[in-house]
Amino acid sequence: MSGALSHIRVLDLSRILAGPWAGQMLADFGAEVIKVERPGAGDDTRSWGPPFMQGSDGQSSEAAYFHAANRGKQSVAIDIASTEGQELIKALVKVSDVVLENYKVGGLAKYGLDYESLKTINPRLIYCSITGFGQDGPDAHRAGYDFMIQGMGGLMSVTGEPDGMPMKVGVALVDVMTGLYAANAVQAALLSRDQTGKGQHIDLSLLDVCVAALANQATNYLASGESPGRLGNAHPNIVPYQAFATEDGHIILAVGNDQQFTRFCEVAGKPELACMEAFQTNRKRVENRNALIPLLEPLLRKRTTQTWLTLLAEVGVPCGPINTLEQVFDEPQVVHRQMKVSLSHKQAGQVPSVANPVKFSETPIEYTQAPPILGEHSEQVLKCLLNIEGEDLETLCNQGVIQRG
Repeated sequence: MSGALSHIRVLDLSRILAGPWAGQMLADFGAEVIKVERPGAGDDTRSWGPPFMQGSDGQSSEAAYFHAANRGKQSVAIDIASTEGQELIKALVKVSDVVLENYKVGGLAKYGLDYESLKTINPRLIYCSITGFGQDGPDAHRAGYDFMIQGMGGLMSVTGEPDGMPMKVGVALVDVMTGLYAANAVQAALLSRDQTGKGQHIDLSLLDVCVAALANQATNYLASGESPGRLGNAHPNIVPYQAFATEDGHIILAVGNDQQFTRFCEVAGKPELACMEAFQTNRKRVENRNALIPLLEPLLRKRTTQTWLTLLAEVGVPCGPINTLEQVFDEPQVVHRQMKVSLSHKQAGQVPSVANPVKFSETPIEYTQAPPILGEHSEQVLKCLLNIEGEDLETLCNQGVIQRG
């Protein structure tokens, strides 16, 4: 069965995480994604370990980091700094629908591989550029990394304990969100192209994405003029909505409305709390957070985490455990939803991967290939798409323009 984007070919010139995440999403949706890498080293994240991926046969392959964002792609190793390599890229652009790149602003122009140059040879091209700060503005030429963007973009100012150090999120969340925005934008541009016949340039920056993803925290500030602070695991607009210590661990209590609060108080043996004027509505509970939370904390400590999970589930009060990753992949719901899959790798046999969360009814995602080894598909792609083979292929290899896996 063909994927939803099986008619689309993507030339992925990106590396690290944001661009490759977008490319992997498009590959999961069925697009043919050709990952162009530097001969010799390839994507930097191939060596970002330990840990390195261990296959079913005990052999190790690339870093687990690389495997997180490059499933389902073909790897072609081309030296774009060479004239011959640039011509190969241009030839591939002619037969591609999308280019993904995350070079510094102007970085590809010196090779003739920028949007303005490539749209002349393929006017239908969708060209997505991902940078730290965007294609224009006073910081456009600065390099941007997820950690520093989480700080500059305000995410760290609302993450962490109130009296502790501002904290980043435990994964490179801005990179991941930028990849998701990029995949969405590419698909929107492809739909537009269906109507107009014209391609376009997509300009995405990590900083813009971080600001946009502040969601209610950003609009809270815009509405009030007051910068929200750090609340640890608490919520700025809902109370009680945070983590609490239990008799043997912790639990997340996520009370979303007044009825749920009433039911929680009944289970906790303190129904009178829900009747007190100061706590009757969410608005009141937010205003009186500092009075309510100390009353709830000793109640939660009286029972184990599992006891609370069972009792609150019975009355429909949202709650949950704080799992380690080992516990995550043992969760019955996660197992049922098949969020761990096994992929075939050329060197390491079968390797694990985290499934895509999107479930299509008519074009289900097919997990056919693990992230490729460097240059694994160089010969195949150049032969099938550009009719380069035999002596011409050997010459390119001998000159160092391409590398075969």
